[in-house]
Amino acid sequence: MNTPRSGRPALARPDGTPLRVLVVDDDPDLAEVLSGALRYEGWEVRTAGDGAAAVAEARDLMPDAVVLDVMLPDTDGFAVLRELHHVKPDVCVLFLTARDAVEDRIAGITAGGDDYVTKPFSLEEVVARLRGLLRRAGMARQLEDGPRLTVGDLVMDEEAREVTRAGELIELSPTEFELLRFLMRNPRRVLSKAQILDRVWSYDFGGQAHVVELYISYLRKKVDAGREPMIHTVRGAGYVLKPVAR
Repeated sequence: MNTPRSGRPALARPDGTPLRVLVVDDDPDLAEVLSGALRYEGWEVRTAGDGAAAVAEARDLMPDAVVLDVMLPDTDGFAVLRELHHVKPDVCVLFLTARDAVEDRIAGITAGGDDYVTKPFSLEEVVARLRGLLRRAGMARQLEDGPRLTVGDLVMDEEAREVTRAGELIELSPTEFELLRFLMRNPRRVLSKAQILDRVWSYDFGGQAHVVELYISYLRKKVDAGREPMIHTVRGAGYVLKPVAR
């Protein structure tokens, strides 16, 4: 769905997958309420109650943003932020604190935080601040209304049957379009030749591997020509479509 239950325009990662947010607060009730508000946006959310758990969760989740309480049982948020920047240097950080002194705000920004919210706060304010941070950092985009698939800079309008990469229109035959659509609906997933034949050509695998290989080569010439490749062969397994790493 392109519109989350909150009713606001949906934000997603540049490749169209849900944004990932880590909420770090030692108050489990507050963490749960915050997490619920962020999940309402359609985002993937995890929580941690102390600094050590936060760093462990960050290594696993690789979050786009962290909502980080300054006061934690085992350390402070500034120390956690330093560790988070080792895990993911470009992560957006929104500090939460009960303290509103100017020096605390300066300390948070100096430590590498992107924004600062003082308790008590409204959930609406936290969500709005996060949305703004993620968009300004280029880590989120607004999903357009309509049937679109997006993987990196590759965009498919299923209704108009148009495909662009980095804004440049790519002309595809009907079969090429269906093959690319299957790949784009399964980004980062290795698809076997048998799966592709079954889904795109609707017949069982049986000596027809050359058909898949042929059309993959056609797609590569159109989608990847003169650009960093997105379509990759996984030897002995199949093919995978992946956004170009930045």
